[in-house]
Amino acid sequence: MRAYDWIFFDADGTLLDFATTERHALERTFRQFGYPFDEAIRKRYEDINHGLWKDFERGRITKDDVLNNRFSRLFREIGVVRGENDRAFEKAYQDALAEGTDVTEGAEEVLSYLKGKYFLYVATNGVASTQYKRLRQSGLARYFDGIFVSEEIGFQKPQKEYFSACFAKIPGIIPERTLIVGDSLTSDMAGGQAAGMATCWFHGEEEANTEDLPITMEIRRLTELKEIL
Repeated sequence: MRAYDWIFFDADGTLLDFATTERHALERTFRQFGYPFDEAIRKRYEDINHGLWKDFERGRITKDDVLNNRFSRLFREIGVVRGENDRAFEKAYQDALAEGTDVTEGAEEVLSYLKGKYFLYVATNGVASTQYKRLRQSGLARYFDGIFVSEEIGFQKPQKEYFSACFAKIPGIIPERTLIVGDSLTSDMAGGQAAGMATCWFHGEEEANTEDLPITMEIRRLTELKEIL
């Protein structure tokens, strides 16, 4: 008997090459508004955004807090005049992100291999309208039996309630026979463990398990899943 029948995939940083999409979206939006943009500004935005999403995962702030504050904080630091443009900039950035169809190397190959052998689902904390559009336009949406976005679920990864709500929508699912694949220790791995799922951490060579989580398996390339599953 095989170990798993259901597989959950994270979206950004796992199936979707968010780093590339983010960089292109930032360049496009800063240029659209005539604001200065360079690598230092991109890196500072990345740090601010990453910290806010971590606070969201831990339940300290809401998703609206993330979206309303990340550019306001950045603009304040780099001396961009703030005001009504804050919300307009965020909207334009979300639109630019939604156009990003950059896919992680090996993602479609792996999903094509797994489709029909396992029940496949997406589990993401991203903005619903953006995630649906990117998954559809990238061609990846067709591989999935369901897509679960925290904005619609009412809870977010790593909250156990998020996964409980997902499970409630999947007839017959057995958490112990379910695997979650993702790049985030605090969101995907911690959430999967709390929900009673097996965990597969997808990460780069230099990353370490700083959360000291008991992860089931680790991969450096998505195509390694073809050897495991």
